Amino acid sequence: MPLTPETLTRHELNGLPVRVADAANADLVGIEGRVVAETQGTVSVASADRVRQVPKQGTTFEFALTDESADLAKGSGTASKRGSETAGGRSGQSGPCEGVAYVTVDGARLLSRPELRTEKAGDSQWQ
Repeated sequence: MPLTPETLTRHELNGLPVRVADAANADLVGIEGRVVAETQGTVSVASADRVRQVPKQGTTFEFALTDESADLAKGSGTASKRGSETAGGRSGQSGPCEGVAYVTVDGARLLSRPELRTEKAGDSQWQ
């Protein structure tokens, strides 16, 4: 199953660029980097200076999909610009990149063990 905006929640998240778009804990909003680990209830995000563990419950994540995934038709929940850039923007944030689709996902949709989430259906390599 190819990684697309529609199938993101069925795939391995490790290595994907991510940003915390919204969270119950306001201190977590704006954390961005790459996913380096994922558990049933958390996502570990590595930025330039540290790794932070972010709970999935109550958090909205924004993943950046590149290459062929971004070239596919945009679906519900995807945009060519980051949500913060379309809603006034944040200082110090770079502009949108060509060939990137930003996909917003409610963390509650990711609240299962990663290996079980990818095994349920499709042609996942983890079956």
